[in-house]
Amino acid sequence: MSALNGLKLTAAQKPALMAPEQQRRAKLMRRLDEQICIAKAVQDGTIFSPKKVRNVYDEATGEKKQVEMSKRVKGWWFVANNGKLSLSVKYGSATLELAKGKYAVEVGSEKELVGVLDVIKAATLAGELDTAIDNAANKVRAGFGK
Repeated sequence: MSALNGLKLTAAQKPALMAPEQQRRAKLMRRLDEQICIAKAVQDGTIFSPKKVRNVYDEATGEKKQVEMSKRVKGWWFVANNGKLSLSVKYGSATLELAKGKYAVEVGSEKELVGVLDVIKAATLAGELDTAIDNAANKVRAGFGK
């Protein structure tokens, strides 16, 4: 037991489940991190290609294998009708309503994308987008009931 004397022991336990708001925030934060990496790659002139693991059945040997593949991720920014760069925030396939009737953020140039995404990430972490995320999640969920 002498080896454990140098550690600070607590009675903390891992929570069984996260609250739904926290799960939704975490999902959006992961997607925002991907978008930040894509924006940085665009600025550097490189290609960002996240990886995912898929199970593949090999017919020759009859075995299941795990294969690492590139995941297709698109940037959330686009050139609007007025010719300016705009950024919309997605939750799944739904676009978040950031304010009443406002679905996009106007960005000056591609150089400013990372800064705007960082601000949106901070707002998500602070819980400012919880109602918009909840509305989008309910919209997606309603689509499964048809």
